[in-house]
Amino acid sequence: MKKNIPHIITSINLFCGCCALACIFYNQFFQAFIFLFVGAWADYFDGMAARMLDVKSELGKELDSLADMVSFGVVPGAICYMLLVRGLDKNFEEFPQYLILAALPAFIITVFSALRLAKFNLDTRQSENFIGLNTPSCTIFTVGLMLIYHYDSYGLREFVINPLFLYPVILILSYLLIAELPMFSFKFKNLKWAGNENRITFVIASILFIILFKEVAFSLIIMLYVLLAVINLRTKQF
Repeated sequence: MKKNIPHIITSINLFCGCCALACIFYNQFFQAFIFLFVGAWADYFDGMAARMLDVKSELGKELDSLADMVSFGVVPGAICYMLLVRGLDKNFEEFPQYLILAALPAFIITVFSALRLAKFNLDTRQSENFIGLNTPSCTIFTVGLMLIYHYDSYGLREFVINPLFLYPVILILSYLLIAELPMFSFKFKNLKWAGNENRITFVIASILFIILFKEVAFSLIIMLYVLLAVINLRTKQF
């Protein structure tokens, strides 16, 4: 029975990703956030459960990638798609053909997420840390944009749906997903400062960002994550 527990947790991630997609396409952005929040925690704990229960399964590995592809591959593409639709035409209740075509580049993120996940499964260098932006982080960034639009945070609604902003964001995120950029993982093996300097600093900064900036913090946190990776690469402290 215990060998199925990680699979069940992974399935929760997949289920939540599907529910989030439905919410996004029906303009239920806060509900989408809740489903993604639960799915992200499920993704975090499935591996932990497998290690605690000493369960090793090729099925679990494949299921995890498939779940991640939906929750952290299709979902960010869908978020950018819906934001582009709103930025390209204010009357977004109608979907003329040109509007659909103009918003389709959003799913470039989905394509590069698939490449990212495939590379991760094959790359032995990424057993503890990452090479390139991980797909959950990409999703967190786009969720931040979605919430900024939903709540019109700091009057930034029109900015985050502007195609001149979104198209470059899509390209940058797609590049970062497969970039040869060393990035620390979020998983702690212990709570000691030594070896966890980046993680602990990042967690503290993230909490402060959420307190100060609320929903805007999600995008800012990922920007900080990328910045720390670049600094570490330059100073060779990774």
